[in-house]
Amino acid sequence: MRAIAYQEFGSADVLQPTDLPTPHIGPDTLLVKVKAAGVNPVDYKIRQGYLEGLLDVRFPVVPGWDVAGVVEQPGLDTPEFQAGDEILAYARADLVSGGTLAEYAAVPVRTAAHKPAGLSFEQAAALPLAGLTAFQSVRRSGLGASSTVLIHGAAGGVGAFGAQLAVHAGATVVGTASPGNHDFLAGLGVRPIDYHGDLVSAARRIAPDGFDVILDFAGVGAMDTVPDLLKTGGNVTSILDARARDDFGGQYVWVRPDSHDLAELAGLVASGTINVEIAQTFDLEHAADAHRAVESGHTRGKVVVTV
Repeated sequence: MRAIAYQEFGSADVLQPTDLPTPHIGPDTLLVKVKAAGVNPVDYKIRQGYLEGLLDVRFPVVPGWDVAGVVEQPGLDTPEFQAGDEILAYARADLVSGGTLAEYAAVPVRTAAHKPAGLSFEQAAALPLAGLTAFQSVRRSGLGASSTVLIHGAAGGVGAFGAQLAVHAGATVVGTASPGNHDFLAGLGVRPIDYHGDLVSAARRIAPDGFDVILDFAGVGAMDTVPDLLKTGGNVTSILDARARDDFGGQYVWVRPDSHDLAELAGLVASGTINVEIAQTFDLEHAADAHRAVESGHTRGKVVVTV
């Protein structure tokens, strides 16, 4: 099968088209013909070797965890799916090796959900990792219709999903972003503020009593302002800084594959409740350019590779 793989850690230049055997599947795994695969920041961080101590890697590595496609062959014990079913998945495995930038992918059944007819394969491939990260963070934060919420990085790949989910829950949502993304956030029902300058004063002008929930999808500096912005008894949740848990009694979220969560999230997109913004698409042979686009940090929305 055609695939994009790398044999050593390095820049996007190590990503090369190659031919590999079609993946072997176990009894609880689906062989999926890939239609589209999402690219996420974690993909280039693994490729650069930054997560070597956290995740086991076996070369050659086919990168990618997000996938949308068609079941080619169901495993022996996968009664939820049949050949020909359209699926999406956050197909993270314990070993980083056989990913989704390929013609075929082995997808653990616990990570997969049926793709609603209203989703394109590109939308479906853009959704799993970022969407689930936001979905699980919002749920664990405990926010509700009466909550006042501050979202750091609200226009980013995860933040845009988190902002929409918080608005859908009925919360009053304030989001940090660069000025160029303020109209985008306003269109989602979010009060935008610039993360440059005096963030605390800008946030306090909107929420003088502070925030019930702070969601950190940006990392840099977000925890430093928590003492000034979080209400007593409030909740802070971060996907990037363990101080949310260790210093403030909140949550540190490392997204989990979950077929039920993914099915619920996909349903929200299919119904039009949540929008998936796709910044760019690339074909498989130009997957290295897709990695470069994500690595630049200048895309708004998701980068997708079509196969």
